[in-house]
Amino acid sequence: MSPLRETTVGVIGAGVMAEAIIAGLLERQLVAPSAVVASHPRADRRTFLHETHRVSVTDDNLEAARRADVVVLGIKPQVMRRVLAEIAPALTADKLVISIIAGASSETLRRALSHESLVRVMPNTPAQIGAGMTIWFATPECTPRQRDQARALLQALGRELQVEDERFVAMATAVSGTGPTYVFLVMEALIDSAVHLGFPRHLAHDLVLETLRGSVAFAERSGKHPAQLRDMVTSPGGTSAAALHELERGRLRTVLADAVWAAYRRTISLSESLDAGREPEPMAPRSGA
Repeated sequence: MSPLRETTVGVIGAGVMAEAIIAGLLERQLVAPSAVVASHPRADRRTFLHETHRVSVTDDNLEAARRADVVVLGIKPQVMRRVLAEIAPALTADKLVISIIAGASSETLRRALSHESLVRVMPNTPAQIGAGMTIWFATPECTPRQRDQARALLQALGRELQVEDERFVAMATAVSGTGPTYVFLVMEALIDSAVHLGFPRHLAHDLVLETLRGSVAFAERSGKHPAQLRDMVTSPGGTSAAALHELERGRLRTVLADAVWAAYRRTISLSESLDAGREPEPMAPRSGA
């Protein structure tokens, strides 16, 4: 029996990722459309959500929070303070709040909402098709039932992993949360390289996509370390050895590590701004850029 049975889910700020949660819940029949209420400031967005998913919609965040047993926060950091102040009066002690607000720590949410049962979540883009990797942290005040509710809801996005140290959520933002960006850039670069060799772009796209898909599936099934897999396909003096030499000479590992650290630093910066009640600051350009 689903932990979400006879539970009403309120989605505050039903953007792309929040809609993925709604779609996943309905597709898996964890809740009925009548048990979901979504709030959004734009009328066209509310109409789309109602017509597509048959859920209840409103422009009143407080109403959505009041009607819900589980409240999902899908708002942007820039409007967080205002929206949290709006919904705080509706959050009785028995309600669970699940936040996908980038950079918002559980302590920031606790102070803004005067509420204890909180789950902080870091999903990623593939969650939109039910193939995501979601990291989440629950405050100690969450009951076992509330943790089960959070787990069931997040499984609608793909795989989920609960962590006991909230710092891992910030770290995951730089790895799994931002990770699809790294993959898409590598994908784009390989496609462009194939076109440069002479492939038509549509063939280059399919060639690269299937190569990446197959490589991931092979790595998952083999259970081997990536270094072992790389050695398996690298013959002495062969094409892979020549290609790897250029990648190492170009500092690919270092560039990827720098990218992950940059994403992590940005996450910490967002968190510090939100914790201090400031608007998130824009990224400063690097010197020489």
